[in-house]
Amino acid sequence: MQKISFTENLEFNDHKIVTMVLLETSFSKEIRILLKEGQQMKEHKAPFPIIVHIVQGTIDFGVQGTLHQLKQGDIITLDANVPHDLFALSDSIVRLTLSKQDAAERVEKVVADS
Repeated sequence: MQKISFTENLEFNDHKIVTMVLLETSFSKEIRILLKEGQQMKEHKAPFPIIVHIVQGTIDFGVQGTLHQLKQGDIITLDANVPHDLFALSDSIVRLTLSKQDAAERVEKVVADS
């Protein structure tokens, strides 16, 4: 058993999006993404299906050119290779669930390129 918190020890950064792998299991990787209001992740794709859960805040989640406003408590799934982007409408905590086969470093590269 492992226990983590998505809402403790938060360190938002005014200059960049903050990502951290909080938990790795036999089937998934749980990543916390901290976005300050106005920060964005440019359009990208994931090689495997993902789950996105808004723990706190509000984001615009773009999927193939259509914006979906997601707020605290919302959870969505996205198939592999679907272009998407994120824009924080307020300071937000996003839980990203990746397949065990996916690489957390890929997410860090997307953030660095945004």
